[in-house]
Amino acid sequence: MADKVRRQRPRRRVCWALVAVLLADLLALSDTLAVMSVDLGSESMKVAIVKPGVPMEIVLNKESRRKTPVIVTLKENERFFGDSAASMAIKNPKATLRYFQHLLGKQADNPHVALYQARFPEHELTFDPQRQTVHFQISSQLQFSPEEVLGMVLNYSRSLAEDFAEQPIKDAVITVPVFFNQAERRAVLQAARMAGLKVLQLINDNTATALSYGVFRRKDINTTAQNIMFYDMGSGSTVCTIVTYQMVKTKEAGMQPQLQIRGVGFDRTLGGLEMELRLRERLAGLFNEQRKGQRAKDVRENPRAMAKLLREANRLKTVLSANADHMAQIEGLMDDVDFKAKVTRVEFEELCADLFERVPGPVQQALQSAEMSLDEIEQVILVGGATRVPRVQEVLLKAVGKEELGKNINADEAAAMGAVYQAAALSKAFKVKPFVVRDAVVYPILVEFTREVEEEPGIHSLKHNKRVLFSRMGPYPQRKVITFNRYSHDFNFHINYGDLGFLGPEDLRVFGSQNLTTVKLKGVGDSFKKYPDYESKGIKAHFNLDESGVLSLDRVESVFETLVEDSAEEESTLTKLGNTISSLFGGGTTPDAKENGTDTVQEEEESPAEGSKDEPGEQVELKEEAEAPVEDGSQPPPPEPKGDATPEGEKATKKKK
Repeated sequence: MADKVRRQRPRRRVCWALVAVLLADLLALSDTLAVMSVDLGSESMKVAIVKPGVPMEIVLNKESRRKTPVIVTLKENERFFGDSAASMAIKNPKATLRYFQHLLGKQADNPHVALYQARFPEHELTFDPQRQTVHFQISSQLQFSPEEVLGMVLNYSRSLAEDFAEQPIKDAVITVPVFFNQAERRAVLQAARMAGLKVLQLINDNTATALSYGVFRRKDINTTAQNIMFYDMGSGSTVCTIVTYQMVKTKEAGMQPQLQIRGVGFDRTLGGLEMELRLRERLAGLFNEQRKGQRAKDVRENPRAMAKLLREANRLKTVLSANADHMAQIEGLMDDVDFKAKVTRVEFEELCADLFERVPGPVQQALQSAEMSLDEIEQVILVGGATRVPRVQEVLLKAVGKEELGKNINADEAAAMGAVYQAAALSKAFKVKPFVVRDAVVYPILVEFTREVEEEPGIHSLKHNKRVLFSRMGPYPQRKVITFNRYSHDFNFHINYGDLGFLGPEDLRVFGSQNLTTVKLKGVGDSFKKYPDYESKGIKAHFNLDESGVLSLDRVESVFETLVEDSAEEESTLTKLGNTISSLFGGGTTPDAKENGTDTVQEEEESPAEGSKDEPGEQVELKEEAEAPVEDGSQPPPPEPKGDATPEGEKATKKKK
């Protein structure tokens, strides 16, 4: 019997070894399952995760709070984040950075840079000659760009998520304001790369809020379109969005709910921060009046005292939203002198009277962009912390003409929950119920090029042409192909923003340059020399506006075609080869391609606003490509070409006679 036992021991060892290997594989697999979202606000951020057994949960920070201040304190050898940094703002205001997202993607001469300097004079902003942007100069040896500071915050948010999930996390969906342009979106992606995050998508915060609302009310969505308006007033800005919910038929999953962004309006500087700054100025004036006869210094010259006043103004704004008056009090505000003053809600509303007049502005912009009227809006829902101010609600209710405003959504956490649902949908580790999201382009993008034309025999002139790639309020993600049919030599074209007439003069100054990039094509002439006997099908430029709203030029190719006679014995092979090449490079059309793609639009003339009419015979194609399912949306888009862009390949497309 002992012999038998000894013979079984090796088998037991093998079994235990197999179990250990399986457990190791499961643990390795579980390490890749969790995904996170970061709702990056101006004042605070909310982090949410999804992992097996924890569906869509808001992460608690180290102080067990559901939202974390977006504040960073930088010293020579240490850094503080969140609530720790907020407490350090009183002791070391110069090294404590906040609201730095307003500087992302901004050149040094941007009005928002000057506005930031006026609001926070304790920070020293230095010019970066290489990038034409600004740095935070903390000390003589320490300086950081806004992107680097944001990268630190994103890295801290990941550490919070990993501690909560008890496993490593790399995949994330990050919310950005809908009014962010290409430069600002690329700045956020750069910051995420510094933090080591794999960005599945940059989702607009208004879209994330709308997705959260729809996911939790899936049963209420039917084939009848429902138009909902979301009014989001946060700390730094205000956004109004019109969303249409409806059940639609999809090829993959049949009838599924869909949200479509129909209209967007925004005000970049209208928010709770501006109200707090005005309250701070009022409190500073009251303190100076109390010490008028004592030959004391102006409290505005003391950064620590102003940091204390800003914190008290934030508390005062919150309390006055529920009370008619309140006593502001700060111990040892300056020179060991206490401050105490009574402030009423009426005084607060008088200070911000011009701000409240701007409340209806985003509503009108959203209605205009959606080409809708208020009668078509079924409900107006409040989002964002600043909408809790009673005067804001009064003005908004009067502007929309409804009986009441909807408050049936978590104003603070809706965007974070919508973003983490999208993160789970994009991740390969989770399977969620489909919810179709059709986001909209806010800033139109077009291609401009100049060509030499012969108006009369011997008389040549230059003609400027414009072609709209992505129109305003058009859906994305989307791919487009533009074909240049009249070029046989190297040439340049420009990628610019389109008509921005819906922006005011001040918003245009904040927007910055309207030129995205200039593409210089080389090798066009060589390709024509290489295939002299082939028929040119033009130079095709392939553009992609991805899920994050970031534009990229995927490739440029020169396409040629020729007719080939096939012998009887070679017919089958050459036919297959020709059809394959045609389907690859756009020379032929297969039933599948015809079903998934869209028809080519021949733009033979333009509206007067876009340019003069093309002469007969000129064909500049603008074609949409079928959007293939994206397996990995986290891949950062290739950078826009800054210099020369050589055609990726010279394709010779063969067609059977």
